[in-house]
Amino acid sequence: ILAELPISPGVYIMRDEAGEVIYVGKAINLRNRVRSYFRHSRTRSPKVVRLASHVHNIDYIVTASELEALVLEGNLIKEHRPHYNVRLRDDKSYPFIRVTVGETYPRAFLTRRVVRDGSRYFGPYTDVPAARDTLRLLKTVFPLRQCTMEIGPDTPPHRPCLNYHIKRCIGPCAGTVKPE
Repeated sequence: ILAELPISPGVYIMRDEAGEVIYVGKAINLRNRVRSYFRHSRTRSPKVVRLASHVHNIDYIVTASELEALVLEGNLIKEHRPHYNVRLRDDKSYPFIRVTVGETYPRAFLTRRVVRDGSRYFGPYTDVPAARDTLRLLKTVFPLRQCTMEIGPDTPPHRPCLNYHIKRCIGPCAGTVKPE
């Protein structure tokens, strides 16, 4: 199996004798990374030694980049919940920036769930601070509304929020702008 592994980026899936997924990992070079589990070395942790002793078969999926492998790895871990993967087994997922183009006055915000509701999703972002910085820049350049109140053509005007006064919002809640 090790000789057949490519030297490209991807995800490897280790299975036990029963065919159960016991570990999912990503690599820039699949062949070198998977071989590292089976080399005899003093630096291998007891967990890695135990994992290697339970591996019966290894599947792999080649990806176009390391980033694509990272996202695929996270999805596979959430799907299979392997015993030896501890870090990514939580219920978190990578954030997306959601732009609600279906609303009369669109908003942009971070979300971890992609819902088919007509909104535009950008991501996933593997670096949460970078996603927040991107969203902060978007809100500075484009004065999209940030409040969550329902605003429609028949909604009476409200008192404008702080974002309107500091020129970060064009004030649809106050009735200062038309949907067009």
